[in-house]
Amino acid sequence: MRRIISICKEVPLLPIAIIAAIPLALLGSWRPWEAAGVSLTFGPFNPGVGQWIVIALVVYTIVVTVIGMIDDLRHGHVGVDLLAVIAIASTVAVQEYWAAWAVVLMISSGEAIEEFAQSKAESNLTALVDAAPRTAHVVTLPGVRGHVHTTGGEHAADVTEGGFRKVAGAGDSGVGGSAAYVSVSGESDKPGTKPYDAAGEHFETVPVDQVKLGDVILVLPGETVPVDGELLSGVATLDLSNINGEPVPREVYAGARVLSGAVNGSTALTMRATQLAQDSQYQKILELVSSAQQSRPTVVKTADVLAVPFTILSLAIAGIAWAVAGTPLRFAQVLVLATPCPLLIAAPVAYVAGTGRLAKAGILIKAQDVLENLGRVSHIFFDKTGTLTVKQPQVVRVERPFENSSPYNESHILMMAGVVEGYSVHILSKGIAAAGQKAMQELYARYENGQRLCAERDLPGHGRDYPVVKNIEEQSGKGVSGEVNGHAVRVGRFAYVTADEAGFTHVLGAGAAAGTAAGAVADSAVGDSATGTAAGASKKPEVNSLFAPLEPDEMAAYVAIDGKLAARIVLRDVPRENAKSSLEKLHRLGVKKLSMLTGDKEASARIIAGEVGIDDVQSELFPEGKVAAVKNATEDAHQNQPAWDKVVQRVVGESMTRQVTMMVGDGVNDAPVLAVADIGMAMTDGTSTAASESAQVVIMNDDIASVPRAIAIARRTKKVMLQAVLVGLGLAIIGMVAAAFNLIPVVVGAFMQEAIDVVSILWALTALLDRE
Repeated sequence: MRRIISICKEVPLLPIAIIAAIPLALLGSWRPWEAAGVSLTFGPFNPGVGQWIVIALVVYTIVVTVIGMIDDLRHGHVGVDLLAVIAIASTVAVQEYWAAWAVVLMISSGEAIEEFAQSKAESNLTALVDAAPRTAHVVTLPGVRGHVHTTGGEHAADVTEGGFRKVAGAGDSGVGGSAAYVSVSGESDKPGTKPYDAAGEHFETVPVDQVKLGDVILVLPGETVPVDGELLSGVATLDLSNINGEPVPREVYAGARVLSGAVNGSTALTMRATQLAQDSQYQKILELVSSAQQSRPTVVKTADVLAVPFTILSLAIAGIAWAVAGTPLRFAQVLVLATPCPLLIAAPVAYVAGTGRLAKAGILIKAQDVLENLGRVSHIFFDKTGTLTVKQPQVVRVERPFENSSPYNESHILMMAGVVEGYSVHILSKGIAAAGQKAMQELYARYENGQRLCAERDLPGHGRDYPVVKNIEEQSGKGVSGEVNGHAVRVGRFAYVTADEAGFTHVLGAGAAAGTAAGAVADSAVGDSATGTAAGASKKPEVNSLFAPLEPDEMAAYVAIDGKLAARIVLRDVPRENAKSSLEKLHRLGVKKLSMLTGDKEASARIIAGEVGIDDVQSELFPEGKVAAVKNATEDAHQNQPAWDKVVQRVVGESMTRQVTMMVGDGVNDAPVLAVADIGMAMTDGTSTAASESAQVVIMNDDIASVPRAIAIARRTKKVMLQAVLVGLGLAIIGMVAAAFNLIPVVVGAFMQEAIDVVSILWALTALLDRE
């Protein structure tokens, strides 16, 4: 009921037209003025009360429609409502008042259907807009940044001799005798604000655009983070589904970046604003949505142009029918069935629906023209690192030195290395830490299953939920060390982990030394600074004598436990789990060529390309080299356009054969190359980067499967649009021809025209459906 009332408010002519049917049926021929001797006859016209009401509605509709046509022409759109104006005027001219009423009802209900279809098509986009934060709780406690005095003399009377700010005492609280320590400075007494005390937190609620850099903000449970900032609370759980479609809430810790648009979990959090509202992440998402909503794709502009010849064709059929039949009624019969709505409404509705479908899949576009071009992509360039591969190198195996006698298996070594690497900032640390966490879970599972025979079963920390960690120390460029469950653990470069505490004499365990092919390693020649004693000399151990050579795309970190070299952890750039299947789907979609652009070495690039199924590899490229490669391919694709297609493009604004190139990247260095491709697609996790700002398509969920998904949605959207337009126009032309032969009465024709519009628009809305 509420929806019906809303539609009536948006289209007030609709309820009026419906109610007008009552006097037309009951008082259609009633002429009370004739009893008074007054004549309202105009030639052959002598309408009754109900018929005059319909004439008034017709005049109002014609005036409003003409004004709308003029406004459309001013904004560069073709005003083709001329058919409706002529049709409604012709029905009155032939005194078919029920047909005239039906056409008025058709026009008003058509507007209502268009409003409904547009809102339905934009529902996914509207959901993003509705979730936008509008207010923020700014903390007003004294001394908190954002409420610091700008000059030293402000509120000097509020400061005691000891330099502290005055606070209200217990007797001044006025709330059950409890002490609420509220700053008495003028900053917390601004007009129109109400300080609020929640467990010691004082804040005032302000519009989000009034938040200043450095303000401390309180976000209550279930509320949306208003601006980008830094987390001050120890830990928080955030729902990022509005930003990147991530289904599982993410747990973040103090110091982490907090994005606007994220929904807070079950506990309140405090954060410090690092961006203004207009510069925050969610605002950038809304800008993309607004840009897409306001744009008009070329195919929709073409539909506007094609509506003109359809109007001429309709008038020609109506004129010929009138001339052949010899009655103007036939002219009205044809025109009430002439509807350009499949072109004017169904085409844009389909594209807005497709844009919303992309948004629901976590893919945002900056203009609807992009949606149109996505369906014609023939050549895709991929950046390697972070796009085809995961963002950090991953552990692929653990190697132990030849003739190694370490009592620890791979799981123990990975667990200990992962624990200390969790405190490191090195590029390899995250991969080792993740592998260590997985190994730790495996060890827990074994322990739960009753295994008690591991090498460290008698040491402190064994069987605990988390190892005992002490004395973490990182040496930049060398490695990180620490104590895990009583073991001295070093992870890093070979020279670092095989050195003793002095840092310059290399040591190996006895078992490892015995198996050294390059030369035995004797006791360390370490001078003791306290006693002056020294041991025998030793040879420096060689890496190649202890481990097999690495592959070209591999890198390694070495692990020593209790002063003995225990293992080498091998890492490499690993393809995304679904990269190969996603690229195979692109081939099935008809994408002719896939290329990889990377600054990495040829050997490493070829290995990744072979694993994901790419033949064309261009390696060792600087950003300008990537730009040149994409630019040349784009220009070649445009030069291969046939001459006839160039003529078609000038007439209808859209090429039928032109090939489209697309670049997919994720890093800051990808921004220039994204800009030169026909379509630039940035893969992000919802955070703003230079890549996403220069791209026309932004993947918000960091999933490479979204690349073929975007192309599939774009192609289906255009297919649905063409089907809706052709079905609608085909039915309209068939109906007009039938009416020309007097097979469809004028009143029936008016309602049939409405049915054709409904079928066409509903067909266009199927672009919202997920048919994958």
